[in-house]
Amino acid sequence: QVQLVESGGGLVQAGNSLRLSCAASGRTFSTYAMGWFRQAPGKEREFVAASNWDGGSTYYADSVKGRFTISRDNAKNTVYLQMNSLKPEDTAVYYCAARGRPGIGVGSQDEYNYWGQGTQVTVSS
Repeated sequence: QVQLVESGGGLVQAGNSLRLSCAASGRTFSTYAMGWFRQAPGKEREFVAASNWDGGSTYYADSVKGRFTISRDNAKNTVYLQMNSLKPEDTAVYYCAARGRPGIGVGSQDEYNYWGQGTQVTVSS
């Protein structure tokens, strides 16, 4: 069982940056691929970014490619999402998720077994 707790959300102006963190419990964090998803008001939850077990392989949604970076520190049981050049359309609740295997996910929510509660990111224009 893995418990995930996101932090770092908030209100920022367009063009600015935020870094989200997701702290995981358990001793098996380094064996899990991780992902970030988001859900905007009135929309379905969508894929944002993914990392394999050691961060050596990453994958991004086209909408965030070049602006967002996923990384992880297995010694700290934490995965990060660095978000630069934020846009109002990035406003959403952001969720981290753990996949019960080390290989990177390709963007489907069904690939992930554990989910955090989410953190709100609001980008004002």
